[in-house]
Amino acid sequence: MTDLAENNIIRFKNLSRKKEAIYANFKVKGIRAGVNFTASIQVDISAAEVHPGDVLEKIIEECARIGVKEFKRAEFEYEGLQVL
Repeated sequence: MTDLAENNIIRFKNLSRKKEAIYANFKVKGIRAGVNFTASIQVDISAAEVHPGDVLEKIIEECARIGVKEFKRAEFEYEGLQVL
């Protein structure tokens, strides 16, 4: 798999601060069983048990690990079409 479009990847976008917490933002793209998917993941750095004073690489790595784990466990449900 040398083509990046065929690999499932998670890419770090940025850190954002809201009044209650600091979040690491990621973009996920991939192909699984013929389905292309794209998703955004936002991880609270306190959930990753890292401190804002830690090295940036450590914050990104720990948040990505949690984000991927939760993304894999997520169960999605089709909203469905409303009957007219």
